[in-house]
Amino acid sequence: MKNFALIGAAGYIAPRHLKAIKDTNNKLVAAYDKFDSVGIMDSYFPEAAFFTELELFDRHCTKLKSTSEKLDFVSICTPNYLHDSHMRYSLRLGADVICEKPLVLNPWNLDSLVKIEQETGHKIYTILQLRLHPSIIALKQKVENAPKDKIFDIDLTYITSRGNWYYTSWKGDVRKSGGIATNIGVHFYDMLQWIFGEVGQNIVHVASHDRCAGFLELKKARVRYFLSINANNLPENAVQGEKRTYRTISIDGEEFEFSQGFTELHTESYKQILAGNGFGVKDTYESIKIVHEIRNAQPIGLKGDYHPLAKLPLSKHPFGWK
Repeated sequence: MKNFALIGAAGYIAPRHLKAIKDTNNKLVAAYDKFDSVGIMDSYFPEAAFFTELELFDRHCTKLKSTSEKLDFVSICTPNYLHDSHMRYSLRLGADVICEKPLVLNPWNLDSLVKIEQETGHKIYTILQLRLHPSIIALKQKVENAPKDKIFDIDLTYITSRGNWYYTSWKGDVRKSGGIATNIGVHFYDMLQWIFGEVGQNIVHVASHDRCAGFLELKKARVRYFLSINANNLPENAVQGEKRTYRTISIDGEEFEFSQGFTELHTESYKQILAGNGFGVKDTYESIKIVHEIRNAQPIGLKGDYHPLAKLPLSKHPFGWK
C-alpha cells in the first residue's frame, strides 16, 4: 500500500484521483486546497488530514517523513498554471508525482522538471488517459499496419459547453489556463501525435475566447480541428438530445467512435504508474509544444484547408472583454 497526498482536493478533477487511489488499494493521508468544499473526501478517505494553508500542509507532510505514513506519491489537481510549482514542491518533499494535464504551459518548463527529477531521485507522471482507451489503442495499431505512404484525412470536433462562470475563473484567463486549445484540447493533440507522428505544419485559422480552429500536418495525417466551449456551436442533433458535450473524430470520412469507456481511465492510469509503466515528462513534450505554438500563433482566417465549423459566426465575449 502506497501513501498519497493530494494538492487541489476541491478541484473538478480531484474525485477521479480520489477514486483511483481508493480503487488501487492505496491510502490518502493528507490533502490540501485553499477552498474547503471537499466533502467528496468522505466518500473515499474521511480520515485523511486536510489543510487550507500550504504552510500547515507542508509542516504535516514533512513530519510524516519519520513515520509509517511517509509520502510515496503526491497527486496534483490544481489549476494549470500552478502545476509546475506544485510538482517542484512535491519532488523536493521526497515523493513521486502524478499530475493532471497539462503538466506545464511552456515546453522549456519540461526541461527544468527533468533536472529536478534527477536532483531528487523522484519521478513525475501524468494522466494521458486517451493512450489507454481500447478504441484508440486499436486505431494506433491500424495506422501502424497501414501502407507506409498512407496519409489519413481527419476532422476533429470537440465542443464542451461552459457557462459564463468560465470567464471569471482561472480557466478563462489565458495566462493561467493556456487558453482553449491547452485547456480542452491537449489530450487530443497528444493522442493525434502519438498515433500519426510528429508535426510538420501547425496552422491556426480562428482563435477567440470561446473557440479555436486550425490545421495540423502530421507525418501520417492531415488534421482539421475545431474546439469550442460555446453551446451555440453544438450541432442540432446534440441540442435535441440535450447534450452539453459533442465529441467526434472523422477519419477518411468515417466516424471513429470513442465516446464510451472514459470513466475508469484514471484508475487504469494509476495502475500503470504503480506498475512502473506510467507516462512521464518526456511523453508530454510534443503536445505541450503543439499547444504552445497554437497559443502564440497569429490566426490566418479562413484560408487553405480549414474545419467546416470554423465558418461559424464569432461570438462577443459575454462580459465585453477582448
